[in-house]
Formats: sequence, C-alpha cells, structure tokens
Amino acid sequence: MIAYEILLMLDPELPDGRHEEIVKRASDLVKKAGGKWVGHDVWGRRRLAYEIAHKPEGTYHLLNFDAEPETLEELSRILRITDGVMRHLAVRRIEGGSPGPPPDPEPEPEQQGESIPDPAYAEANISSQEE
Repeated sequence: MIAYEILLMLDPELPDGRHEEIVKRASDLVKKAGGKWVGHDVWGRRRLAYEIAHKPEGTYHLLNFDAEPETLEELSRILRITDGVMRHLAVRRIEGGSPGPPPDPEPEPEQQGESIPDPAYAEANISSQEE
C-alpha cells in the first residue's frame, strides 16, 4: 500500500452535512478497497487566488489514507463527478511531512515615525539628437 493525501476543495455554499457526506464517501471507498483511513483535517474556508465557477472562496479538507493505486484512481474518478467538489489534488504522502493549513497572512506592522526614502532614479535624457 502507498500513503496518499488528497487536498479537497469543496463549494463553500454547500451545507456542512454535505461536506461530511463527501468525506465519508471517500473514507468508505478507501476502507472497502482494503485501504487504511489515516485521518481528515479540516482547513476551513480560504480565499482563492482566482474565482472558480464564480466563487471567490473554497472550503479545504486534507484527506490522509493508505491504499493501492487502483483505489486512488477510483476515488479521483468519483471526486471528479461529485457535485460540490471544486478541485482536488492527490499526491503521495511523505511520512512526517504532513503540513497543517497554510498560515493566515499577518498584517504588516505599522512603521512608527520611520519613512522609507524614495528611490533615486537616473535623470532622464530628454534632449533631442538634433541639437
């Protein structure tokens, strides 16, 4: 068996019960195929870099499991045709390398009384060659 993880992006407008139903279906498929369900981590709503299907946000779930490659193929096929799944990405999991959700961007600290100098630019050559 191979260790996999799937980053699943679901439609944020779906009810939470539907999110859990999609994850449960994935879990059941892995277990039924003889795989081992390792865990499920909810990353929550995140703003997208670009809109997908006119939606500016997505709800992320990280699925970890051990399975055969055929099971992964079937799970990917099911996720592609499931309503509410905006995107998914399956990769091999590296032991000890499973990250948590990406950190929220921290607001920039305000500068107290310090001003950043304007950059020095070279003087433009505006004389014509005819002169």
